Amino acid sequence: MAGVLLAAGPETPEAFESAFAGLRESQGEMPEVQRLKSLFSLQWRYSMWDSPESATYTGYPEFNHRWADLGREAIERRKREVTRTRSTLNSIGVSTLDEESRLHRDLFDAYLKMDEEGIRFPGEYLILNQLQGPQQDVAQTLSLMSGSTPRGVEDILSRLDATAGYVRQCIALLREGLAKGITPPAIVLREVPGQMLNLMPEDPAKSPFLLPLSTLPSAATDAEKAAWRGRALASITNGVYPAFKELHRFLVSEYIPGARTNIACVDLPNGREWYAHRVRRSTTTSLTPDEIHEIGLSEVRRIRAAMEDIRKETGFEGNLGAFFEFLRSDPRFYHETGNALLAGYRDISKRVDGGLPRLFGKLPRLPYGVMPIPSYSERSQTTAYYQPGSLSAGRPGNFFANTYNLRMRPKWEMEALTLHEAVPGHHLQIALAQENEGSPDFQKHAETTAFVEGWALYAESLGPDLGLYADPYSRFGQLTYEMWRAIRLVVDTGMHARGWSRDQAIAFFRENAGKSEHDIVVEVDRYIVWPGQALAYKIGQLKIRDLRREAEAALGAQFDLRAFHDELLSRGALPLTILEPRMRAWIVRQKAASPRGQ
Repeated sequence: MAGVLLAAGPETPEAFESAFAGLRESQGEMPEVQRLKSLFSLQWRYSMWDSPESATYTGYPEFNHRWADLGREAIERRKREVTRTRSTLNSIGVSTLDEESRLHRDLFDAYLKMDEEGIRFPGEYLILNQLQGPQQDVAQTLSLMSGSTPRGVEDILSRLDATAGYVRQCIALLREGLAKGITPPAIVLREVPGQMLNLMPEDPAKSPFLLPLSTLPSAATDAEKAAWRGRALASITNGVYPAFKELHRFLVSEYIPGARTNIACVDLPNGREWYAHRVRRSTTTSLTPDEIHEIGLSEVRRIRAAMEDIRKETGFEGNLGAFFEFLRSDPRFYHETGNALLAGYRDISKRVDGGLPRLFGKLPRLPYGVMPIPSYSERSQTTAYYQPGSLSAGRPGNFFANTYNLRMRPKWEMEALTLHEAVPGHHLQIALAQENEGSPDFQKHAETTAFVEGWALYAESLGPDLGLYADPYSRFGQLTYEMWRAIRLVVDTGMHARGWSRDQAIAFFRENAGKSEHDIVVEVDRYIVWPGQALAYKIGQLKIRDLRREAEAALGAQFDLRAFHDELLSRGALPLTILEPRMRAWIVRQKAASPRGQ
């Protein structure tokens, strides 16, 4: 539909501007619900064009040949376009919309409002840290591409050719931010130069940039395949490597030495307002940092008491700190090889798969796999993460597990982690959202953190229903992961709003969780560079848990857990402010439909 609104010819900012203006002026020419759907389609098309990496990630391959424009003019244009899109939405009447369309309009408006609020905060200067930036994103994005068709090969080669320009745009932004004092803290950048060197083995043929060309069109001749590989190697040798070496030199000689030494978001320009915005965006609530801090302290006390009960159950005679040390150090709790660790995760995943129909009436079609985190980034990555797949791109979802330093990967945490990252956590929820034909594209791929991560943390609590947590150590592992998320509420707000030092945050984490020292440091450094993001997990989980308890109390024997889960997941990732009234309305309907409600 967006193609009808766009003028013939190449897609440009001017062409999109004209299309949005035409839609604003189309009142009376088509039903309002049709105008709304046209806006959704147009905005989605624009967002894919403007962010080709996101397009690749979501399985929209049309723009796989290039990178996003990070030039100053493009950045300022994007800020203006948020207001443009919202004014277009406001031109569409609400009174004639059906209930489903009103929901989608409310969602779209909520996302735009948050974007509009964030325009004044210069997040474009914070594009590089130990977890993100070209040293992470280039190889990862390329790894999502396929060279199995001639078009796919040409896209990969074009993107490789464009990489040097993209990296140099990053350098220009970083230099601009450095001049304004808007950088990540220097302490968290210590691993980044090494990450770049890991991308550049002496033999370019061994570079991760070549991975997408490991599969080439089966109908191609040997000469064609050799020519493609030769072009890729030339691009890497003459363009990609020199650009990354330039970035490496800049980081080592200028950026890291000049980066700020404080760690709090509130130390940045307009930092207190910036952090408050990030908290609202992450949690989709109006909770203040102080309120969240207190919730975190309360949850830490509750979970710590439950941990003490399990310690006593095992017969361990030392205190909880000694129990943590026992769990961290006893060899029985660790796999000896990375392959054994991955096999353990795969075994848990298959056992969980068989129990899912007991808890869900609808399951996704898209499969998932268990993969190791790439070696070039494993040292500074967290224990695991999920990478969504795409049915349209023929790509499964993947649960990536960290096989670096196996003495930090205890067996007792594996069941909870699998439930979170794979099923019934991220993979089940995200794949169902993508497969929901009734939702517009922006909602199918919504990354509403409080819902997405809140659901995944809630999913960890479903272990007993799926035959997991049969021994006290695995149950303690589940509590350890819940404690981890409760600690985040305290530590994130502590560092960014209450003046806590990094060492103070690490000490609080160490005192209350059985995580390894390396994991604790990696986690705290993550909270430093992504202020507010880590608050979403526990806040979202608490809301989902409370809604389930409310439904159980209201419906009694008529409560159906499968129906509750299906309704909760039926519209993708919703802001908590929209999820709560929807689920309460569902409870009322269920009560009215039950024999007792008649």
